[in-house]
Amino acid sequence: MRLTTKGRFAVTAMIDVAMHGVRGPVTLAAISDRQGISLSYLEQLFGKLRRHGLVDSVRGPGGGYTLGRAPELVAVADIIMAVDEPIDATQCGGRENCHDDRRCMTHELWAGLNTHIFGYLRSITLAQLVRQQAPRTTEVAVMHDHRRPAGDRSTETAPSA
Repeated sequence: MRLTTKGRFAVTAMIDVAMHGVRGPVTLAAISDRQGISLSYLEQLFGKLRRHGLVDSVRGPGGGYTLGRAPELVAVADIIMAVDEPIDATQCGGRENCHDDRRCMTHELWAGLNTHIFGYLRSITLAQLVRQQAPRTTEVAVMHDHRRPAGDRSTETAPSA
């Protein structure tokens, strides 16, 4: 199984919408800027995500995209399948015809791997991925100026004689 940029970018973009969509619709241009994904590529992905009900589009000024359902109800497998990303480690695409129109000797091995991969991707939700990002996005560098204001000598002690 090979996950291409299509699946990776779709998951990344959905995390972005989930994180930034609480303030209103998220534009593809904003996602493109934050994530470094081509705007035209995002347009293709979001067309597919919208058709699968994973995002809703809002037209007009202030428009963009919002999640089509609660992030707890969106599995990573849903996102990957929506953008037509195959989750298949077999050579034959599951058709059992990879060795002279017959099943190869390792077909069950790769089909079993597919089952495990799909189960794992089905078990991870968009909400979980957003929570994993929270510590990174909420860290704020706080700078403290430990210098005393000029002329403040109230805490100094007199020199010893």
